[in-house]
Amino acid sequence: MHENRETSGTSRSNQDRDRSEKASSRTADWHVPEESDCAVVPVNLSNNEEQHSSAEAGEGRAWAKENIAQSNTSPTQSGERVSQGLRGVRKVARERRQGRFTSLLHHVSVDLLRDSFYALKRQAAPGVDGVTWHEYEIGLEDRLADLHSRVHRGAYRAQPSRRVYIPKADGRQRPLGIAALEDKVVQQAVVTILNEIYEVDFRGFSYGFRPGRSPHQALDALSVGLHRKRVNWVLDADIRGFYDHVNHEWTLKFLQHRVADHRMLRLIQKWLKAGVSEDGQWSETKVGTPQGAVVSPLIANVYLHYVFDLWVEAWRKKVARGDVIVVRYADDRVPRAPRAERARSA
Repeated sequence: MHENRETSGTSRSNQDRDRSEKASSRTADWHVPEESDCAVVPVNLSNNEEQHSSAEAGEGRAWAKENIAQSNTSPTQSGERVSQGLRGVRKVARERRQGRFTSLLHHVSVDLLRDSFYALKRQAAPGVDGVTWHEYEIGLEDRLADLHSRVHRGAYRAQPSRRVYIPKADGRQRPLGIAALEDKVVQQAVVTILNEIYEVDFRGFSYGFRPGRSPHQALDALSVGLHRKRVNWVLDADIRGFYDHVNHEWTLKFLQHRVADHRMLRLIQKWLKAGVSEDGQWSETKVGTPQGAVVSPLIANVYLHYVFDLWVEAWRKKVARGDVIVVRYADDRVPRAPRAERARSA
């Protein structure tokens, strides 16, 4: 896993500054002075939405293995402003664990799109657009300015993923979805922003596709648990075809616990509904998120955070007896317990 420190920022207008200074920190227009102008409102969920508390902060950002490579760009003055803006997002997320962010899309700036482009894997296969990384780099600044304009005025359209298959160890084939290059760029920018929120929320036993975490750390956690705790049973569990069956409706409901920016939510919905192109034939995607897409690991972690992590945390405190330790890596998880029925229950 490679880690890059590109971030996004945007200069605030005088009007924004004036509004921020007048707004109370307890109103829906509350802003972080000098650090972030992302508005936050208290959680006020509908009856169909379930409210959860958050804990355990993390650092950095997660990368999709298929598309991300080490960035060779050096920090710039604009990058420093960008970093300050996103630090403000994380600061607010940490201080307001129940808050919802109403204004996030403005962080998708040309600077962030540029950094996101240079974070992509340069030799990655093209999507349905047929555009490679090196081809897109020609006239890059004009391309990014146009992309930025389309994203912010609502004219950006997500393209379907190109379906390819890679062999699995058991002889089956794993479907991958290769996004068009501009979709990768925008997805990486969105992941950069949202990770500043969700790295505050995600639990410590979640290791998959998170910044600063690796499979080796997950194995270390298993080893420590086995050697230092009273564990007699270990259950290795995997969700069959998880990425192919992620429920879109529930995904958006889970995201709405923290994200109230409808433009950001519409972007994610566009990627979920963009469909798949296989042998020139387009097919609709009513469920699932493409494996290999930059945004898919974050979507998976958000989904499993609410479906599994919060549940197992509550179960472990209120129901379980003895030491029950859980390590999750994406949709693979390993509960360990002193008795077999406890391990199976987790």
